[in-house]
Amino acid sequence: MRVLVLVHEYPPIGGGGGKVAEDICEGLVSRGHAVKVITSHLKGLSSVETRRGVEIIRLRCGRRYAYKASFSSMFWFIITSFLRGLKEIRSWKPDIIHAHFAVPAGAVGYALYKTTRIGYVLTAHLGDVPGGVPEKTDRWFKLVKPLTPPIWKNARQIIAVSEFTRSLAQSIYPMPMQVIPNGITLNDDIVPEIKIHHPPRIVFAGRFVSQKNPLQVIRSLNELKDIDWCCTMMGDGPLRADMEKEIWNNGLSDRIDLPGWLTPEAVVEEFGKSDILFMPSLSEGLPVVGIQAMSKGLALITSTAGGWADLVKPGENGFQFAPDDGAGFSNGLRNLLIDETKLADARRESLRLVNDFDLKSIVVRYEQALSSALITNKPV
Repeated sequence: MRVLVLVHEYPPIGGGGGKVAEDICEGLVSRGHAVKVITSHLKGLSSVETRRGVEIIRLRCGRRYAYKASFSSMFWFIITSFLRGLKEIRSWKPDIIHAHFAVPAGAVGYALYKTTRIGYVLTAHLGDVPGGVPEKTDRWFKLVKPLTPPIWKNARQIIAVSEFTRSLAQSIYPMPMQVIPNGITLNDDIVPEIKIHHPPRIVFAGRFVSQKNPLQVIRSLNELKDIDWCCTMMGDGPLRADMEKEIWNNGLSDRIDLPGWLTPEAVVEEFGKSDILFMPSLSEGLPVVGIQAMSKGLALITSTAGGWADLVKPGENGFQFAPDDGAGFSNGLRNLLIDETKLADARRESLRLVNDFDLKSIVVRYEQALSSALITNKPV
């Protein structure tokens, strides 16, 4: 099977959605399929390269930052990837198109389908669903939402990355969808040794934007000055200056480190040196960083937003609180930080639960969905 993948963010550009696309592409190649990716270019990256069997075509569309996409860069991605997609369909002749995110990639998939009749499978990651990440996308959804129903209606298969994403999407686009969660490669031969660090190490990983709620991390930790801990907040974004000010004003400069935007490999390496992942997000699909952290045996302190409910078993591998429950986050952290046995038990439970997100089985489910789309006579 030849699969043409459309995604506006692909590592090292973007966050969890791009990483999901990369994992699926490489998994399909490992199973004997041919995969080409059309994505965005960023200064310093090759325009065309083959990485772990996946051919990556990066198009210049005005992308300026790894951690965020502007409305204009997504608009130009639609234009440039449609033209390049036509070229690849005529020369490479893919069997199926896989679009990650209904907007912008799904719009390209729809346009290519109407032009060439090559069907497309759509994966929704929450940020492409109206209301999924309101603080990030509501303004531009006011412009594009009326244009989106055909994107969903004409997809051969629709995949959502979490139950929350599916339920929200179906409330707006009432059509059949299946859930295939995000996953990671699990190495059965290497089980992390659970050894609590002294002081315990807390990590945050994500864009410094309101959706990820990074200022809440600093404010909650400020309530725990009386106990030992250290924290690394990996990422970058428009809230960085506000975070630096908050850290300084609260006298936490020697306890909270901001190393900047790291590669996915460096993020996972940092997880291996840590004890607790703290993510008070306002909204999430199914966060890959959560699965990666679980694979390294981290306890989870998260919000109740979106896909976190699929990862956290409260009282077992961590705790969940409403995104605005600062006191709850502080108390949950304190509960683990002052009790080494409880923290170790939560970390072991994460290692057990992460087996449900083994990438091998998830790639097989994507393979089945793509194969099924090939024999579908008309869009579902």
